[in-house]
Formats: sequence, structure tokens, C-alpha cells
Amino acid sequence: MAERSDRAPARWRRPFLRWLDGVETGWAVPLLIVCFVALWTIYLAVAYAGSGLHPDTLEAWTLGRRFAWGYHKHPPLMGWVTAVWTSVFPLSDWSLQLMAMANAGLALFFVDRIARQFVTGHKRILVLLLLMLTPAYQFHAQRFNANAVLLALWPLATWCFLRAFETRSAAWAVAVGCTTALAMVGKYYSVFLVASFAFAALAHPARRAYFTSASPWISVVVGLAMLSPHIYWLATTGASAFTYAMTHANGNFVSSLGEVQNFLLGLLAAISVSAVFWVIIAGTRLRQFAADFAAMSSGLRLLFYVAIGTIVLPVLTSLAMGTDLPSLWALQGLFLFVVLIVCGTRYPIERFYTVNVTIITAIVGLAAVVVAAPNHGYEEGRNFYEQVASELTREWHELTGEPLSAVSGDDSLAFATAFYSPDHPYYARPFEFQYTWGMPRKTTLDRGWAALCFSGQDYCGRWMESVSARAEHFVRRQFTVQATL
Repeated sequence: MAERSDRAPARWRRPFLRWLDGVETGWAVPLLIVCFVALWTIYLAVAYAGSGLHPDTLEAWTLGRRFAWGYHKHPPLMGWVTAVWTSVFPLSDWSLQLMAMANAGLALFFVDRIARQFVTGHKRILVLLLLMLTPAYQFHAQRFNANAVLLALWPLATWCFLRAFETRSAAWAVAVGCTTALAMVGKYYSVFLVASFAFAALAHPARRAYFTSASPWISVVVGLAMLSPHIYWLATTGASAFTYAMTHANGNFVSSLGEVQNFLLGLLAAISVSAVFWVIIAGTRLRQFAADFAAMSSGLRLLFYVAIGTIVLPVLTSLAMGTDLPSLWALQGLFLFVVLIVCGTRYPIERFYTVNVTIITAIVGLAAVVVAAPNHGYEEGRNFYEQVASELTREWHELTGEPLSAVSGDDSLAFATAFYSPDHPYYARPFEFQYTWGMPRKTTLDRGWAALCFSGQDYCGRWMESVSARAEHFVRRQFTVQATL
């Protein structure tokens, strides 16, 4: 049926086939990515029309308000990106929702740069469609944080590494150093990608040619040079961001076995829908998998070693150090396996299947916007953020007649107030105290400062009482807000 459809397509299929004809002329892939970004940005706008942004996104914006080479909780890249974005786009929900989805679209663009090294035509589209059916590029991407910022960086760094290994040119070597450094200041979990590059280069048959060239050493020098400001920041501030990362290493071998099991099952679940579609597409041709694997090209073999490293190295580290290992941390690496599976097949894929998957992907997106988004629930008290910020600002102005300059308390409320209040106060509690609930400095209290807790949030309330005992003058108020949608 697939071959017959390709020979004599139905009329409704012909526009899709003309679109697939545009892959190699350069417009089909950008059009797909733009439509994807637009559709899922609309989903976010509808789903969260009655609520604020996710606390992770608000935290990224809060970090970026003050440029630094590092922050006490996370590496700095997510703050930098948000700061650059909001210097161009307005400070609004739709703007940061667009930023999150543009990051996902950029990730898909870089995945296509990898895929086009191995396949042409509609197979490139099929790689992107299968990735769009995973949760990584919409639901994971909407929470713009230290994990989501890696969505675009991992495929970009991988593409540069493939080109540097193949060409051994100085330009691509510099690109590898720059992109891996950016990945590291995105999240320290990226050390597994960097280590996977080293593992892949060592395991590949062409390792001698690569390591006897200047390429890997240029990458190392450039990467360390790019990282040096952040390393200096770590050395001079007590390495609090690294210390925060190490708080996840608090388990034992038995608990780590459970973490590893959940890690692998989570990744399988994330890619399961795409896997089902691939089984349908391949059909009986799946029996050729072993032969296709044995005949894998040099570039795909290098990519295979990178993919294996990004799974095996975190697992071994978790077992050795007793660390947490949520599968969420590795979703940005799923593209490696989709590229390998689709690009590793030596048999042609009928365009019939690519058109079908395109339609299904579009239906999923449209159903999300029309059906799921209007019925989407809220979490973290997000449907009260804007009202809380407005009420606190109003009461502060009544009491002081001055702009609200600093806010603290529950992190989600503090981040939201900083964003949604017309005064845009600064987050006042230092991030090194974020989970220890340390006391603010006296100068902070003297300048004027507000703190917020949810009703019934005992630990936050006790902390506010301790702070009040240190202040010479304070006002305590309780208010109720009503969601408007």
C-alpha cells in the first residue's frame, strides 16, 4: 500500500509531497520547525492563560537580572539566555513561553544538521517528527531551566564534534571547545556528554588520526579558556553551585540500583511512542537491523559511541557515588538514538509513512491546543501569582509610599512577585540560603523588604517569625486572592 500510494498519491497527500520535495532546497525543515514552535507556543498560552509562568522559568529570569560568572544554585547559562531574550522581547508570559519553544525549535534545527550528514530527503523530516512525538520538546521544554537549556546545546556540540573528528580542522575544533564549555555552564550533567566525546574518539577505528592531529588539543584548550571565568568564580566563592550539585549524591548502592532502573525505564517511556511508530514503519524490515548495524558508516559509528556513553557513564557514576538519576536529566540526549535508528537504515522509507507521521504529529499538537490546553490544571499555586504580586505591591505602596525593592519568602511566590509586580523587586534572599533559610543581612532589612508565604506553609512562617524578631519594625498581614479564570 505504501509503494502504491507513493506511485499514485491521493489528492490530499500531494501538498505534503510537494513540501517533502522542498527538504533539499532548504525550506521544508525550517517551515516544519516554525509551525512546531508556533503551535506549542499557542498551547502554552492557552493552557496557562489563567496562571503564571513555571517557577523554574521565573527562577531563570531572576538569576539573569544580575550578570555573574556563576550562581549559587545553578551554572549561569539559563540566566544569561533569559537576560538576553528579555533585553529584546517584552517582559510577559507569552515572551518567555516563546523563548522556551524557540529553544526547542533550535534544538530540532541542530538535530537536522546532524541528520543531513547521513541521509537526504524526507528521512531528515522523519527524524524530527519522531522527536516531536517525545515529551522532551514540548512539555519538558516549557520549563525553561538548567535541564531545558541543554536541549539545543547537546545536538549543537555533537554536530561540532562529528565535524571536528571528520575534518580535524582548527575551526571545528574551536567550535567543539566553545559548545562543550557552554554545555558545562548550562548544567554540570553535561560532563557526561564531554566524557562521551572522549570515549567515542578512543573507541573509533580512526582514533589515531584524530589524536595525532591538533584538533582534540585545540578543543581542550579552548574549552578550558571558555570555562576559566566560571572556574575562577567557583574557586573564589566556595563552589556553592558544585556543592548544590553534589547534594544529589546522598544514596547508597541499593538506592542507586533503583535510581538506575527508573532512569532507564523513564527514557524508554519517553521514546516509546516514537518507537511504536518506527516499528510500524519498518515492519518486516526490522530483521535487517543487525546487517544495517554492521554496515554502519564511520560517522554513525562515532555517534553510536557517543550515545552509549551518555547512558552508560551516568549509570556507572550513580552506582559508584550513590547519586540521584532522574531520567529528566537525560532527555536532551534522546536525539542520538533517533538519528541512529532512522539514519542507520540502508533501505528506503516510503514517503507514505512520513506523510502519515506528519499528520499524526499535527493532530497531536492541535488536540493539545483545542482539547487539552483549556482543561489544563495548575500546580505550585501558579494561578495566584499575578494576583499575589499585585496585592502585595498595592499594600506596600499604601504603607510606605515607596516602590517595593526587595522580596523573599517562598521561592515561587518571590520569583513571581519579582516578575509580575510593576515594581519588579529583586529577589532578596541569597541563593546560598535558598534551602537553609538563613537570615537576611541587616542592611537588607533596613532598606525595606517584603516576604511571602502560602497559608499553612509552616516552615516558611517560622522563618518569617525569626526574621521579624531581628527587625526593628515590621508589619504582618494575611490576605486572600481569587483566581480570575
